[in-house]
Amino acid sequence: MRYDRIAVVGAGAWGVALANVAARAGRTVTLVARDREAAAAIATARESPRLPGIAIDRRVRVGAALDGEATAVLLAVPAQSLRGVAAALQIAPTTSVIACAKGIEQTTLRFMTEIIAQTLPHTIPAILSGPSFALDVARGLPTAVTLAATDAGLAEALAQAIGAPTFRVYHSTDVRGVEIGGAAKNVLAIAAGIVDGKKLGSSAAAAMTTRGFAELARFAAAFGARTTTLMGLSGLGDVILTCSSAQSRNYSLGVALGQGAAPQAARGGKLAEGAFTASALVALAQHKNIDMPISTAVAAVLAGKLSVDDAIEALLMRPFRAEE
Repeated sequence: MRYDRIAVVGAGAWGVALANVAARAGRTVTLVARDREAAAAIATARESPRLPGIAIDRRVRVGAALDGEATAVLLAVPAQSLRGVAAALQIAPTTSVIACAKGIEQTTLRFMTEIIAQTLPHTIPAILSGPSFALDVARGLPTAVTLAATDAGLAEALAQAIGAPTFRVYHSTDVRGVEIGGAAKNVLAIAAGIVDGKKLGSSAAAAMTTRGFAELARFAAAFGARTTTLMGLSGLGDVILTCSSAQSRNYSLGVALGQGAAPQAARGGKLAEGAFTASALVALAQHKNIDMPISTAVAAVLAGKLSVDDAIEALLMRPFRAEE
C-alpha cells in the first residue's frame, strides 16, 4: 500500500509539527482539530495556539474530520486521551494508525499500540518516538526518530512516507522497546529536573541519569525489548534530550519540584506525560518484580506520598551494591 495520504489527529504543537513534516515529504495531509470551531480558527490563522509563531504549511488542509481516503493516521494526542480519540475514529480496516504519544495509560497500564489494537482491532498499529521537540521539527531543524511496527515492510514503508531530509525516520520491529523508551524517559526527565532544581550538581545529574537509564534497561528487557533499541534514538537518544533541556515539560516539572513547588503547582497547567506515566511504570515494574528505585521515588513525590528531600535521602541511603 502507498501511504501518500496522511491524516494527523491533534492540532497541538506535535500535530502541527508532524503535519508540516508530512507535507514537506510531498504527502497529501489533513490536520484534524478537536472540533469545527477549533479547526476553523486554526485554518484561518494558519497556526496553532499550542505552537504560536509557527506557520502551518500551506499544503496542509485543516479540518474537524478525517480524510476518508487517508491511508495512515498519526495520533498526535496525549497518551491519556489516546483511547477516547482512537475509539471515535471511523477508518478503513487497512489503515495504519501511528501512536505519537510517549506514555502508558494510567488506568489500564496499557501501551499505546495495545490501546490502538483494542479500540481499532482491524487496523495496523505502529509507534513513533525519539528525541524530538515539536518546535525543532516544525521549524525544519534536523531531527531523527524511530518508527516501529511488528511487520518490517510496513515499518519501512511508513518511515519512507513521513520521512524528510531534516526528519530522518529509522524503522524497527521492536514495538515494545520503542514504546518503553519513550514512556520511561519522561519519568527520568522529571528526576533529572529535580536534581537540577535542588542544585545537587553535575555529578549527581550524571549519576541519576546513568542509574535511571539502567532502570529503563531492566524494565525494557523484562518486556522483551532489544538492547539495540534501548541504545538507539527512542531510548538513549530521548534520555539525553529530555534529561538536559528546559524545553522538556517533564524536566521543567522536575525543576519546579526540586525548587519546592507542590506537585500540582509544579505542572503549571502544562501537560507533562511523565506525571501520569510514573505510577503506571512503577505498577508494571512491581508486577514483574523489577527494581526501579528512582522511578518509584518520582512516583511517590508526584503522589504527595514523599517529599523531595525524603526521596533523595532514601535513594542515598540504599545499600551499596555491584553495578549492573
